[in-house]
Amino acid sequence: MATGALTPPADDVTESVLEFPDNFLLIDLCGEYDRNLTTIEDKLSVQILRRGNLLAVIGEQGPRQDALEVLKSLYQRLEQGRSLDAGDIDRELRMGLASTPGPADQIELFKGEIARVEVKTRKKLVEPRTDAQKAYVKALFDHEMAFGIGPAGTGKTYLAVAVGVNMLINGHVDKIILSRPAVEAGEKLGYLPGDMKDKVDPYMQPLYDALNDFLPGKQAAKMMEEKVIEIAPLAFMRGRTLSNAFVVLDEAQNATTMQMKMFLTRLGQGSRMVITGDRTQIDLPRGVNSGLWDAERLLKHIPKISFNYFTSKDVVRHPLVAAIIEAYEADDPK
Repeated sequence: MATGALTPPADDVTESVLEFPDNFLLIDLCGEYDRNLTTIEDKLSVQILRRGNLLAVIGEQGPRQDALEVLKSLYQRLEQGRSLDAGDIDRELRMGLASTPGPADQIELFKGEIARVEVKTRKKLVEPRTDAQKAYVKALFDHEMAFGIGPAGTGKTYLAVAVGVNMLINGHVDKIILSRPAVEAGEKLGYLPGDMKDKVDPYMQPLYDALNDFLPGKQAAKMMEEKVIEIAPLAFMRGRTLSNAFVVLDEAQNATTMQMKMFLTRLGQGSRMVITGDRTQIDLPRGVNSGLWDAERLLKHIPKISFNYFTSKDVVRHPLVAAIIEAYEADDPK
């Protein structure tokens, strides 16, 4: 763990110094061409100077102290043998200052128990990067039915699939079922060649992408071949009872009221359902009500069903995505 010594403050803009005993870990902390330090500087409005195995942080007291805590936490992560990428930097800047997971959280996770802060999959460790994401992950483990509602890029589907993979590999469910309404997003795609799978796969691609992030390619393919993992359009859910399964309905704003009712009543013993959607991206024909709206209105009073909401502040894609969403929200006459 890094140790720090403060220089006597001359005014509100002062310098604090951190010493890092392992120079190799310090190189990883700084990142290629010091890009990790640049990210922290930009976000917290401080200046970070490297002097051998020391980092000097210059800035006003509040931001300077925040930067010190972020650097300490990230270095501790490296000491634990964990990787450090842009997402980890972003997460620490968003959440780490308020609450950094302690050793008990790590022990609980690696024993394979239900993770509250992190989700372990076959390929990677998934960490919520905002408070809303953290609450959402907790709800996915705690509730048999959970809704995630908010704009694109907030991790609703990604985290749901991660939790599904976690519960599958830990034996809590026997299968994963991922579904979406096969609704075109504004443009007509026309006739698609091939068999039924070929026709619907373009609509399901985001679910394949999320799944391949958490499972090795060959293992994911084998599980799909054995029907341990199913990816299918919403229409294929009719008439089924989904037992001992982790079921995700993505893009639920494009389900009609009747489709949503059909889907929700498929819930069987030992199963969990997650419904995700963005109320601002409804692609249904004019005059057709969104099933997501109706489900929220009708089910919100049921205690065992959780509703988690995201805003543009929870967007974890490129920073411009959050700015774009905020611009459209500001222009919405409502």
